[in-house]
Amino acid sequence: MESDVILRAFIMTLIAGMATGVGGLIAFFAKRTKPSFLSFSLGFSAGVMIYISFTELLPESKLYFCTKFNENTSNWLSFVFLIVGFFITALIDKFIPAMDNPHEARDVEQIAEIEAARMEVSSPAGQGRRHRWGRQVGRIKDAGLMRVGLFTAFAIFVHNIPEGIATFVSGYSDFAIGASIALAIAIHNIPEGIAVSVPIYGATGSRKKALMWSVMSGFSEPFGAVIGIGLISFMKGSALLGYVYAIVSGIMIYIAFDELLPSAHRYGKHHTAIYGLLSGIIIIGLSMLLLS
Repeated sequence: MESDVILRAFIMTLIAGMATGVGGLIAFFAKRTKPSFLSFSLGFSAGVMIYISFTELLPESKLYFCTKFNENTSNWLSFVFLIVGFFITALIDKFIPAMDNPHEARDVEQIAEIEAARMEVSSPAGQGRRHRWGRQVGRIKDAGLMRVGLFTAFAIFVHNIPEGIATFVSGYSDFAIGASIALAIAIHNIPEGIAVSVPIYGATGSRKKALMWSVMSGFSEPFGAVIGIGLISFMKGSALLGYVYAIVSGIMIYIAFDELLPSAHRYGKHHTAIYGLLSGIIIIGLSMLLLS
């Protein structure tokens, strides 16, 4: 039974990670992503993650602490390690240069234009006619654009390791919570897949390579799940799980406020993002009540 729970949580995490491949496919078949839809979806994801962090994971953390400490100490420990989760995610953000941050979400055409302009700055050679996604038909500057795509893939890989841990730990704790977090992370990963596939396709002209790299960038989610398995195995049956749940809450809240909500606002109008946020909170709240 224990192995079934672990496998279920791992599969949830894997599916969430592979959503970057969905973004890669969208980049090939859509000239322009729909900003209002992305804005609402990212706001929705933020609402789900914020609600679950405050109403499910943090209380769960306190319950584990209460098996070993008094209530006041348990409250303090949950609070302190919530902040530790913020700090861990902020450190990862600090080591990703802002201009290449994969969470600076844009639509397909904007990404193509930005990467083409960046190539012009980095390499003055070549004035040939331009492909609509940034390739030169005359003199092709593949190397610069390919480097951008690969760096974006690496940046996404690093950023998403904590998300993989969060998804796995949530799925291990409760199926409904894990499924909700996996859905929220999957929605979040689709624009990231677009950000990887567009420059690589522009550099190589190969849909296969672009899709491959967009999918590979999502493998950090199952990698994070492997770390989660190690944490669960080491800490099982003790108050140490309280630390894990509090840290995971911090990771998810940071992602919601630092990445999802700003991206949602960039994609659309302020109210579209807020409607998505509130819808996420309402729907996940109703789901938790109906499934309890």
